[in-house]
Amino acid sequence: MGFLDSILGKTKLPEAKTDRLFAISTAAVTLEASLGYRSDGQAGVCIKPMESSRYEAARTEIEQLLQISIKETGTQFRIQKDEYNYVWVLLSDPDFEDLVTAIQMVAQVLTEQGFGTQLLAAVYRFQGETVIYWIYNFKQGAYYPFVPESGRQRSTSKEFRLKALMEKEMPIEKDESRWYPMWGMPL
Repeated sequence: MGFLDSILGKTKLPEAKTDRLFAISTAAVTLEASLGYRSDGQAGVCIKPMESSRYEAARTEIEQLLQISIKETGTQFRIQKDEYNYVWVLLSDPDFEDLVTAIQMVAQVLTEQGFGTQLLAAVYRFQGETVIYWIYNFKQGAYYPFVPESGRQRSTSKEFRLKALMEKEMPIEKDESRWYPMWGMPL
């Protein structure tokens, strides 16, 4: 941030940190073997929308690459907005590695096109005794668990247990105040 930006009160948004996205691949093995949680083949990327022709070009490129991916891997996708007007690239594939790769590709395209600051989160859904989500916060470069319950409640005790069991497997956000519940996900 420059001197003029600080006087005018402008802040520069942090770029997305994508280097730790693949940590979920090995963690998924531990989640299944040790805890009985298995990917149900659903994942998504949450993007803060923008109005610009460059953004639409990036969206078109993502859609074209995902169409190619469908032919190679069978990964299905759709793009939709949630109740808060955030854009979601929703992915479906029984092969967890294909989901991780597709999310990485979406993040890479947006970053290369200059929209890395628009990437908010990558979300992976797992089934076991209950549904859990592992959320990757692109700004922090770390994962955190989200265990929703009925009535927009969450099970913080299960979330802390998951953190304790998985922190050796993947980068976990240490500041629990940044474990944002993602209500209204279309996932």
